[in-house]
Amino acid sequence: MSQHTGWGPPAGPPAGPPPGPPAGPPPGGPYGWGGGWTPPPPPPEPGVVPLAPLSVSDLLSGALATLGRHWKQLLGLAFAAYGTATVVLGGGLVLAFLALRDRLEDAGRDDLPTLLGAFGGLYALGTLLLLTANAVVYASCPAVLQDAVLGRPTTIGTVWRRVRSRLGAVLGTVLLTGLIAAVPLLLMALALVGMFVALLAPPQEYPGAGWWALAGVVGVLVTGPPAIWLWVRFSFAPAAAVFEGRGAVAALRRSSRLVRGAWWRTFGITLLASLMAAVTGYLIQLPFQFLSALPGAGLSDASPDTTLVVTLLVTTLAFALLAQLVAQIVTAAFPQLVTALLYVDRRIREENLAPALAEAAGVRPGGLTP
Repeated sequence: MSQHTGWGPPAGPPAGPPPGPPAGPPPGGPYGWGGGWTPPPPPPEPGVVPLAPLSVSDLLSGALATLGRHWKQLLGLAFAAYGTATVVLGGGLVLAFLALRDRLEDAGRDDLPTLLGAFGGLYALGTLLLLTANAVVYASCPAVLQDAVLGRPTTIGTVWRRVRSRLGAVLGTVLLTGLIAAVPLLLMALALVGMFVALLAPPQEYPGAGWWALAGVVGVLVTGPPAIWLWVRFSFAPAAAVFEGRGAVAALRRSSRLVRGAWWRTFGITLLASLMAAVTGYLIQLPFQFLSALPGAGLSDASPDTTLVVTLLVTTLAFALLAQLVAQIVTAAFPQLVTALLYVDRRIREENLAPALAEAAGVRPGGLTP
């Protein structure tokens, strides 16, 4: 990222006030005496947030303002990413079903490795597609904020060019942080499988199922807190990869340095943003779920027409997919916008980034244009 935009990596220690004797009292006497107290000028606010240390309300309102002003860019790229992932995975499922249809009808023990390999490959494909779609959203949020913070208009083409150039680095950060979360998640899956086997299967067939469940629970308790700590520590990595043009590993190191000393604040605000996005996503799904239930109400107890049944099923599935897609976009984009603004806040506090941003936006203290 070029330095003149204000987003480049710091070139040295934060700039401080120029040396010299302290300024004298303002005209008319000192503050509060004679001429009265004059409040300092407000920080410039050319875009969605003031160019000063950000409060929680600044972070949340800034993320909402970005969604309101640049929803076409954010939602357009998110729809394209998740929609493409859905179509590709759906096509893979159809091809796998057509290729294995004969074996599915008369599946035996010899067919089990082939079926497990096919479905395992589909699961791996779905995971990779989801991670790639998430990486597009994670990259598009700071790409949009580059202009939103400075109060500049942008287009979906401009945002996509930024996302495309940094997608590999952002995907690398997503994969590496995903590996951190994978350990406790796999142990949790082991615990759940062990519990189900211990409760449902005869004890003599799986005598060690209870120990599997216990080992999984203990493993989650041991690895969960470090995984959460590392996840927060590296949460600024996508923003650093886009704003500063860093590679995946360098972005992780940069995030670790910025979060140092503000882990609890970062964790609390990120958790709050995630909860707000989850509740909003659920509320978005409610009307779609209601609409998807309406077609089924028109069926009578008599045998309905096959064409009508297929139409209703397709309509219901379409509503469900649309609801899930919209909810996924909201739950992915809003927390990332807040996290990217937290990155901006940390750089303002630690590296005195505000003057560089004000210069790039063409404003000066008080919000005036020079």
